[in-house]
Amino acid sequence: MVLAHLSAKAFDFHSIKSEFDLHDAFSADVLAEARSATDRHASDRRDRTDIPFVTIDPPGSMDLDQAVHIEKLAAGYLLHYAIADVGAFVAPEGALDMEARQRGQTFYLPDGSIPLHPRVMSEGSASLLPGESRPAALWRIELDEAGEPVSWKVTRETVRSVARFDYARVQADFEQGTPHTSIAALGEFGALRAQSAIRRGAIDLTLPEQDVVKNGKSWHIALQARTDVDAWNADVSLLTGMCAARTMLDAGVGLLRTLPAASDEAVETLKYTAAILGIGWPEGASAGAVLASLPRDAPTTLALMTRATTLLRGADYAAFDGNVPERIEHSGIAAPYAHVTAPLRRLSDRFATEICLAVGAGVDIPDWVRRALPDLPAAMRRSDSTASKVDRACIDLTEAVILHERVGERFSAVVLRGAEGKRPAEVFVESPIVMGKCNGAPPEGERVTVTLTAADMETRRIEFGYESDADAQRSVASTK
Repeated sequence: MVLAHLSAKAFDFHSIKSEFDLHDAFSADVLAEARSATDRHASDRRDRTDIPFVTIDPPGSMDLDQAVHIEKLAAGYLLHYAIADVGAFVAPEGALDMEARQRGQTFYLPDGSIPLHPRVMSEGSASLLPGESRPAALWRIELDEAGEPVSWKVTRETVRSVARFDYARVQADFEQGTPHTSIAALGEFGALRAQSAIRRGAIDLTLPEQDVVKNGKSWHIALQARTDVDAWNADVSLLTGMCAARTMLDAGVGLLRTLPAASDEAVETLKYTAAILGIGWPEGASAGAVLASLPRDAPTTLALMTRATTLLRGADYAAFDGNVPERIEHSGIAAPYAHVTAPLRRLSDRFATEICLAVGAGVDIPDWVRRALPDLPAAMRRSDSTASKVDRACIDLTEAVILHERVGERFSAVVLRGAEGKRPAEVFVESPIVMGKCNGAPPEGERVTVTLTAADMETRRIEFGYESDADAQRSVASTK
């Protein structure tokens, strides 16, 4: 759904890059390493180009981390998941490695990305591009008929992708009953993994995302709802991350992504909000089960999902070597979990993958990995925080530019979250697509009329105001 656009000349995303000190360019020594990098483990690999992998990514993506092949067996499923073997190209503690540790991850802005690694490598020699033989960390995961993993291992192999797909194409193929044979079982797999998530007590927030998208010479704000294929593809990565976490925990060394359990107060607040919105909450049902049962396109779903984000606060990274940390679980996934599936775009994945590869091969974990482990949580916290702020700044700027001449106009909105103490309410305006703060006391979960009271392009601030019928009548009476 696209409901707002303006000339690209009205936007200046360069100022956001400057504000957050993001630089596309790399130093000469880093570029030299990336250009000359070759597979340091070429002699250790088996050739698995016989497996017809495919990739599923956003349109136009060139930094392809993952390729998938899944088949249904007589009793279960066999998943092969190839991950770009970035560790084979990056010299430990060299100039490229040190630069990646400073950056932490790839940052995405509407007018382009600020990559973690030079594009000659991340979009070239290390990317799982179709038709190219590439070094990979290949996960082989066997699952039973219920979609639960029964065995897994990761090894260094050579793979080849036979096709590059985007989410919309794969979704259309499934809807037409013509999915590629390499992923024909993906829908069944996804459904089973969704049931597994509910059994574990996982919480999946399928909030649509605001995106700033370029269309020709204009920019627009789009609301991107998550498709079935998005969820299924995410399930492949989540499963792999769960297997990686268990591998590292068994070895006593690793890097986990953690999230504390939601407080009883947060769950009770969510139940109260559900009651206000008229959403049933069966006795004994988990928050994840209730959220998973909601219709995707209902305004009340968006309101409850937004409120449910309070259940998933406090995400962190936990590095360990010898002593397993007290908190090992990611409560949103309801299991231990680790990032291993996006090493071209996220620093932590390369190190966690190296640990899993060493464990799988029965060899010592490299000393350079162990030396880096204590510093990785802080590096990832820093880059995650910056990425979140950059995303928000780009959306805020786009909203301010689109709306700056419409201050004083009234808009139809859904109240995503009511006011609490000093925190104002949050509303969702459908035309143009905007999520913003709202002063007053609009009733949570209801459709109301709000007035745009501020749209400042310099500060990127959007603000609405709400008056109830009673407030409006009192205001009119006071002027007489």
